[in-house]
Amino acid sequence: MLLATFKLCAGSSYRHMRNMKGLRQQAVMAIGQELNRRALGGPNPSTWISQVRRRSSLLGSRLEETLYSDQELAYLQQGEEAMQKALGILSNQEGWKKETQQDNGDKVMSKVVPDVGKVFRLEVVVDQPMERLYEELVERMEAMGEWNPNVKEIKVLQKIGKDTFITHEMAAEAAGNLVGPRDFVSVRCAKRRGSTCVLAGMATDFGNMPEQKGVIRAEHGPTCMVLHPLAGSPSKTKLTWLLSIDLKGWLPKSIINQVLSQTQVDFANHLRRRLESRPASEASC
Repeated sequence: MLLATFKLCAGSSYRHMRNMKGLRQQAVMAIGQELNRRALGGPNPSTWISQVRRRSSLLGSRLEETLYSDQELAYLQQGEEAMQKALGILSNQEGWKKETQQDNGDKVMSKVVPDVGKVFRLEVVVDQPMERLYEELVERMEAMGEWNPNVKEIKVLQKIGKDTFITHEMAAEAAGNLVGPRDFVSVRCAKRRGSTCVLAGMATDFGNMPEQKGVIRAEHGPTCMVLHPLAGSPSKTKLTWLLSIDLKGWLPKSIINQVLSQTQVDFANHLRRRLESRPASEASC
């Protein structure tokens, strides 16, 4: 059985069969099933597993790569780069200046980052467990337009693997219509690391979503949201949102700064109302 399985995998590596994703996926599943059968039913499973662990690991990584096209691999890499850059900016605590602080403790800070520009950082505590925020911000991403008036629509154009998405976002007009219609095409990457969840992204190109007439194609720089349980109060969540954005067009910096900082404050308020209006039992249905 294992010999036949490896023949199936070998077949998926031939050039004329590289685009047959179904065959490659079948090969990965078949190897997994055979390894499990051997591990559970063999006369001396630990010995057998130790002999093939290195080879199967190498083969598995190569098969995983062949599951994606070159363009998909580029998106995966871009999503990972966006996450690393955004987290790097957040980790540097120097140079942040307060833009605004609300009575409830919500605050927005900003600083200028070389090769990126001015970035904004929202820090809030939400009286909801992290799972609820993760569900609303990641799993129900396309429903954001229902509760955030600054967003007209978010659509997932393509999903790559378990945690990478290509999205198109239509933003609402802002600042009394001084900021006209904008849209964004972004690659987003959502990952969970221990008790922390990170949703990162940045602008990308997607051939099936060209620029639209009458709408300015703006761009997200490296941006991310970080969620983790509040220390000492696991039923509450600390949310940090790094926003880096180029609205394009001609706009005074004073208006841009006002719009972006207010967008973050408004987001926190709209998110709280959304979570309060949708109890956990209803949201999971």
